[in-house]
Amino acid sequence: MAEAPTRTTPWIRQFHPAPGARTRLICFPHAGGSASYYFPVSRSLAPEVDVLAVQYPGRQDRHADAFVDDIHRLAELVAAELDDELLDRPVALFGHSMGATVAFEVALLLQQRGRVPVTLFASGRRAPSRRRDEHVHETDDKAIVAELVKIGGTDGGLLDHEGVLDTILPVIRNDYRAVETYRYRAGERLRCPVVALTGDDDPYVTMDEVRAWQEHTSAAFDLRVLPGGHFFLADRTAEVLEIVSEQLARALSAPAAHT
Repeated sequence: MAEAPTRTTPWIRQFHPAPGARTRLICFPHAGGSASYYFPVSRSLAPEVDVLAVQYPGRQDRHADAFVDDIHRLAELVAAELDDELLDRPVALFGHSMGATVAFEVALLLQQRGRVPVTLFASGRRAPSRRRDEHVHETDDKAIVAELVKIGGTDGGLLDHEGVLDTILPVIRNDYRAVETYRYRAGERLRCPVVALTGDDDPYVTMDEVRAWQEHTSAAFDLRVLPGGHFFLADRTAEVLEIVSEQLARALSAPAAHT
């Protein structure tokens, strides 16, 4: 297998290059999140897995880039970045919360190109076909801050600093708009396994909504429930990575499906 160079582009970040890895794991952040959220994942899985993280526009070093508030369009832009060089070995996708929906849409686009991922890991998100009528993005800043405190994905102390709020609130509002206006387009199912992960105390998804991921694949489905709320993976990182590693090993031992 030829060695791949470090990939650091506006869209794709590679923190710990693992050119000898048999597989790549492409990670998709949650609403308001950034590629650096997956730095610990990259550090833990290298060199066995080559971890790439997606950097959405409008945050961190991409703060000057225009937001994308449409999940389908965001998925198209990410998929366009995944060229033959990055798809030269089996690829799995991992997304948390909003990132799970983006990863699902990217997986479908890759499949349409004949590059079926070896696994989709959908974390902390209901299945694409399960819609709720939500309008957080239409509320005022105070209500969005209250939502951030409730969901527990942001350091509460940071929310007390006006400068920080001025930076993160537009990103959060944009991402909530993207998630809340997303509409699943019924049709093709994935041909790769789907592993759905959820916290047993997540107020944003029900077990029925998570189990519904099974309807989106014609391959194997696995549901893993871990202790915790919406950001259970922050406290259960080791267990999540064990699940990921075990599934990737299983997928690599099966007949190749990524070409």
